[in-house]
Amino acid sequence: MTKIECEISSGNVFEDLGRADAKELLIKAELAFKINSLLKKKKLKQAQAAKLLETSQAKISLLSKGRLKGFSLEKLMYYLLKLEQDVKITIKPKPRSHPLATITVSAA
Repeated sequence: MTKIECEISSGNVFEDLGRADAKELLIKAELAFKINSLLKKKKLKQAQAAKLLETSQAKISLLSKGRLKGFSLEKLMYYLLKLEQDVKITIKPKPRSHPLATITVSAA
């Protein structure tokens, strides 16, 4: 039987890959996942989604493939607003038990 080595994840795949912008990438991925889920639930074709989100079909295609380089956090939040989602940003002191402050996305 072959032994397989594995490594425990930090919880952020981008951090595990050594990306300096890992936190932002994870947030973008979580927002994009929610946007794509909502578009799928609405059964919108890319052209219809583009019209609703006031963007191009090409941008919707990139978003659906998780290619988020050209998307800002602000733009992704704007898309959520266009999809009739409330976006809430809460700022609070980090718990003493955590060594660093974090940014998290929670979707209802």
